[in-house]
Parts: sequence; C-alpha cells; structure tokens
Amino acid sequence: MLNTLALPLLFSMLAGTYAYLRFPDRRTRVLLTLILFQLVGAYGYRSQPEMALFSLLALHGLIVFALLLHSLQTPRPELAPERIRRK
Repeated sequence: MLNTLALPLLFSMLAGTYAYLRFPDRRTRVLLTLILFQLVGAYGYRSQPEMALFSLLALHGLIVFALLLHSLQTPRPELAPERIRRK
C-alpha cells in the first residue's frame, strides 16, 4: 500500500502547499483536497498497516494541520463594495 500511496501523498503535500501559498482565494478548496487525500491515506493504512505509511501520513497530517492553523489565524480580506450606477 505504501507503493500505491507514496507519490500521491508527496504530490499533495508539495502541490497543496504551493497552491495554498500562491492562491489565497482558493485556500478553502485546497485544504479540502488535502483533507481528502489524508482520508484516502488513512483508509490505505487501515487496510494494510505499515510503519513507513504511518510516518508518511503523520507528516502529511502535520502539514495539513499547520495550513489549517494558518488559515484560521489570517484575517479574511473584506470584499470591496460593488459599484452601482444610479440613473
């Protein structure tokens, strides 16, 4: 199971961190995707428990947790009011 999940989890860590930092408007969707990757990895660990897979999942979970904490601590940008043409 480690061979099956190693590259997708590594890719999700790298690409998810890049997308989180590069596109602030897409942060919620990126975090949701990372959490879903974590759940798929947890299912893989449940079906075949290995120490290496557990270590990879722990690292992935730590990154997801850090990004979630960061998103909770950063203030949300306020939307600019719409301009309405009045006749």
